[in-house]
Amino acid sequence: QANLLESGGGAVQSGGSLRLSCVVSGPSISQAHMGWFRQAPGKEREGVAAIDSAGAVRYLDSVKGRFTISKDSAANTLYLQMTNLELEDTAVYLCAVRYGYTRGPKLSRHQYDYWGQGTQVTVSS
Repeated sequence: QANLLESGGGAVQSGGSLRLSCVVSGPSISQAHMGWFRQAPGKEREGVAAIDSAGAVRYLDSVKGRFTISKDSAANTLYLQMTNLELEDTAVYLCAVRYGYTRGPKLSRHQYDYWGQGTQVTVSS
């Protein structure tokens, strides 16, 4: 069993930056797969960034070059650094963890077992 708690969301103007954190209470994330997802009103949840147990990363095309996913296994914490934010980035951002083995970082929500409640990110012009 794992509990995930996101923080760091807020309201920013387009072009601004935010850093999201996700603290995991439970088993170590050192060998886990983790991901950041987002869900805007009326839209499906989509994978934004993922990192696998070896540290390989994968990004949604629209955030490449702007978002960076990283993790601190000692702190059992996942991060998402977001820069040059756009209006279309407005959403609730959720983190997720998978402890079972799979190959490569995953952006599919169906690959994850535990989820946080999310943190709101609002980008305005």
